[in-house]
Amino acid sequence: MQIRNATPSDAEAIHRLLSTNGWAHRIGSVERLGRLISASQQAVVAVADGEIVGFARAIGDGISNGYLSMVMVAEPFRRRGIGQALVEHIAGSSPDITWVLRAGRPGAAEFFAKLGFRASSVAMERPRSRSSAD
Repeated sequence: MQIRNATPSDAEAIHRLLSTNGWAHRIGSVERLGRLISASQQAVVAVADGEIVGFARAIGDGISNGYLSMVMVAEPFRRRGIGQALVEHIAGSSPDITWVLRAGRPGAAEFFAKLGFRASSVAMERPRSRSSAD
């Protein structure tokens, strides 16, 4: 398994991966996903046997704050350390950066807790409208 930066030519494969694993409502068209990827400071894929099996993206300043926006691994490849490798690749090891994320999917809180994340009582959010992925 290899973790590498996502490229524009990966957009269709990433779209297929996300769409077939419960993220279709968040990504919209391939073109919109391409814009999401290019607007992220970091976007990486996990490749196994020549196939993109995982994806993660983040925004941040690289100094103090980061937001981990998406982490997804195809169902048949879960529980093999791929999600952890994606998060570690993006978040690195700097103790000076506070990383935040939304962990609303089943099992997400437990997964991220194993990687050092913990629930916060100081975060707030202004949620997007449900129709923002069109």
